[in-house]
Amino acid sequence: MVVALKRARRGFTLIELMVVMAIISVLIAIAVPIYQKSIIRAKESVLRNNLFTLRNMIDEYTVDKQKAPDSLQELVSDGYLRQVPQDPMTGSDDTWHIIMEDVPVGGSNGSPGIFDIRSGSDKKALDGTSYSDW
Repeated sequence: MVVALKRARRGFTLIELMVVMAIISVLIAIAVPIYQKSIIRAKESVLRNNLFTLRNMIDEYTVDKQKAPDSLQELVSDGYLRQVPQDPMTGSDDTWHIIMEDVPVGGSNGSPGIFDIRSGSDKKALDGTSYSDW
């Protein structure tokens, strides 16, 4: 009879399993939003870095060549960038919003080049600003 009692006490009860599952669910419910925000913060950091680099290279190209680049690919072909970086918010290097200059550098008669660059995303940042305004 003692053996029969030991066999009956071997597992977890349904209540114990439900309590453990409830605790795990609460922990997951707390952790997922924090994880998602950290992913967004990382993408925002990459976007800021990419914009800084692209703007610097546009300025350096403009000073060196005395004309603004006609395209981002021109920065790559002339050795200012290894490749056009991806917009981390859209996941593509083709979605950058390029702002062309109104008047070419030095008032020359050439075609206007790239003046500034912005993200092509229509999403809002964690601080409430639009990525396309950065």
